[in-house]
Amino acid sequence: MSNKFHSGFVSLIGRPNVGKSTLMNLIVGEKIAIMSSKPQTTRNQIQSILTTDDYQIVFIDTPGIHKPKSKLGNYMVKSAETTFSNVDVILYLIEPYEKIKDSDMAIIEKLRGTKTPVFLIINKIDTVEKPELLKVIDAYSKVCNFAEIIPISALKGSNKDTLLDMIAKYLPEGPKYFPDDMITDQPERQLVAELIREKGLRLLQDEIPHGLAIEITSMKQREKSDIVDIDATIYCERESHKGIIIGKQGTMLKKIGSNARHDIEQLLGNPVNLQLWVKVKKDWRDSDFLLKNFGYDSKQI
Repeated sequence: MSNKFHSGFVSLIGRPNVGKSTLMNLIVGEKIAIMSSKPQTTRNQIQSILTTDDYQIVFIDTPGIHKPKSKLGNYMVKSAETTFSNVDVILYLIEPYEKIKDSDMAIIEKLRGTKTPVFLIINKIDTVEKPELLKVIDAYSKVCNFAEIIPISALKGSNKDTLLDMIAKYLPEGPKYFPDDMITDQPERQLVAELIREKGLRLLQDEIPHGLAIEITSMKQREKSDIVDIDATIYCERESHKGIIIGKQGTMLKKIGSNARHDIEQLLGNPVNLQLWVKVKKDWRDSDFLLKNFGYDSKQI
C-alpha cells in the first residue's frame, strides 16, 4: 500500500450462527455485536469502525441469511442482502464443512451476481484438521470464484492480521468517515438494549428469545453522581413467556438484570442502576408499527 490513506466499507454475511458477531468484536477489540449460540442473534446492520494510521475500515455486521417466517425475518434477510452492492469487500463466513449446505448454495447464487470482491472466510478452523480444511477450500472454490480465501478462528484470534492486511489491499483511497476514537455507529441506548437482549438469549429457553424485544424507556445520569439510571422494558409475545422471563419470585428477571448490568457498566464506564419490566405484545414480529418502535428501519421492513 502507498502512503495515501485508504478507507472503505466491508460487509460480513453468512448463515445464522457462523461467527460474524464474534469476528466483528475480535477485530474492533470491543463488544459491539451481541453473541449467543442461538441463530439470528443479530437483527440490525451494525457498523463497527477500525481506524489505523493507514486505513479506516467500516465493518457492517448483517443478520444471518435464512428463510424468513415473519416480517422481522424478511427485514433481517433484506437488511443483509442490501449490503451486497454498497460495499468495497464482502466477507462471506462459513464453517469448515466440506458438504455445502443448501442455504449456503442459495447465498453463493446471489454472490455470483455481484461485482464486489468476495472473500471466503472459513471460520472455526480450530475445530478441524488441515486435510479437512483443504477439502473445504476445494469444494467452495469449485462453486464460486472468490477474490481471496482466508481460514480463521474468530474465537481464538487466528489469522486476524492476515485478514486485515488483505482487506486493506482492496480499499480505495479515501477519507476518514468517522473520528479516530469511534468504534461503532450504534447509539448507546441501542447497545444497552442489545446487551439486555443478549442475556435473555443466553438464559431463557429456546422458544422464547426470538420473541424478545427491548425498549429503553429512560436512561439518564443522576445529578452530582456517576450513577446512570436505566429503565428498560422486555417485550414478549405470550403471557406464558412473561412468567418464564420473570421466573419464580422474580429470580430469572433478577439474573438477566444483574448479568446485563455488569456489561452495561463496562460499556458506559459508570455504575448502573438497571430496572427491568416485562410486558406482553402479541405478534410484535409481524407488526410494522412495533418493529419500527423497537428500532428496526421501516424502509427495510
